[in-house]
Amino acid sequence: MPLRFFAFCLFLSISVHAQTTQLTLSEVVEMAKNQSISARQASTTKETKYWEYRTFLSNYKPQLTLSGNLPAFSRSFIEVRQPDGTIQFQPIRNNNSSLNLSLSQSIAATGGSIYATSQLQRFDDFDRKNTLYNGTPFAVGYLQPLLRFNSFKWDKKIEPLKFNESQQTYIESLEQIALRASGLFFDLLLAQVNLQIAETNLTNTQNILKVANEKYELGKNTRNEILQLQLELLKARKAVGVSKRDLEVASLNLKAYIGLQAEGKIELQTPAQPAALTLSSERAIEQAFANRSDAIAFGRRTLEAERAVAKAKGDNGLNATLTATLGFSNRGITVPELYRKPQDQQTVELQLDIPILDWGRSKSRTKTAEAQRQLTQYTVEQDKQNFQQEIYTQVTLFEMLRDQLSLTVQADSIASEKYRIAQDRYVLGNLSITDLSISFTEKDQAKRDYIYALRDYWGAYYKLRQLTLYDFETESKLK
Repeated sequence: MPLRFFAFCLFLSISVHAQTTQLTLSEVVEMAKNQSISARQASTTKETKYWEYRTFLSNYKPQLTLSGNLPAFSRSFIEVRQPDGTIQFQPIRNNNSSLNLSLSQSIAATGGSIYATSQLQRFDDFDRKNTLYNGTPFAVGYLQPLLRFNSFKWDKKIEPLKFNESQQTYIESLEQIALRASGLFFDLLLAQVNLQIAETNLTNTQNILKVANEKYELGKNTRNEILQLQLELLKARKAVGVSKRDLEVASLNLKAYIGLQAEGKIELQTPAQPAALTLSSERAIEQAFANRSDAIAFGRRTLEAERAVAKAKGDNGLNATLTATLGFSNRGITVPELYRKPQDQQTVELQLDIPILDWGRSKSRTKTAEAQRQLTQYTVEQDKQNFQQEIYTQVTLFEMLRDQLSLTVQADSIASEKYRIAQDRYVLGNLSITDLSISFTEKDQAKRDYIYALRDYWGAYYKLRQLTLYDFETESKLK
């Protein structure tokens, strides 16, 4: 029987321990970064941007295309003009199929493209029962827009910036998740501390009331003090109930955000007082410009404005396209005949598009793009100043909160010691119930202030990481 009882107690102890999850701040942050819904959203966005960039890169790779019309059967009547000028509608029934295999390569520097092609055409006249073949065994050509906007050149400048920007945006998203997770961590930690305070206060109030009743029976206490302590006891019980409710809500919020599926309670460990970090505003600003997506966006936005001006100018003037082709072609009644002594084939074509009268539309488009470019430059300059000011302010705030944390640690220690002394003095009859209540309140507030100071400190720390994408503890770039 004793053995069974011991085994039952051991099983119960293991079960209770398994239902309590102990977490530190760093563990909560890592869980949020790895398994939260926000982290999965950020990862999906990053993957989307990656494939968009791969699509851009494919535009500069050789493109192999097979096109054709198979079959191309037609049965109808066509208009045929006779020698005397009259019109006859003759019936036709034929098949005009074709295949075209082409290999093309874009040239970003000029905006043109070079290509190689092979074509095969078959014509079947079912009325006359004959078949003809026409084809181009091989031909090479070059297509070059003249005096036109070159989208390939500008995309090659801008799209890599967009991709790099998206990579840094992903890291910023993770740091934003860390910031949010730290806030929920301290919400739960504060609720946890409040419950501990409430339960401790309830126990202390019960003990003090017991001592006060004994003193009252000896005539060393007043009825008013007994009533005051009974009121404090009711408040303490109410505080325990409210603290349990707040603890449950904060626990559910944290679990939902970090994606924790474990049942049972979460027990958070209060972070130790962090080691002092020596920060420099100049260093933080330097890292921010080197790492942040906004810093990349400054250059990207300027280039996009320049591209808009180039496009407005390129689309408003003389538009010409030069096409040149050199190859071989032939015809025959069978396919092999196309490849026997093919004839030379040359094509040169220049297409022109010259606006003559547009009532100032071309000039207006150019001026609008230039004005927008100027506005973008001013906006980017202002955003750079705000960018630096935000980081400078955050570094200053972080240093202030670091100092405040050191002070609240001392205040918490003093208030706790003062309360212990007050308890002893009240038991000895050297302190009034009013002074004891004041010491009681000061002790609780000092403990809460310490948790608030920790939350503000770590919140400012993670915010600074987000603004710079730099780990000042390890002095390394965030990846």
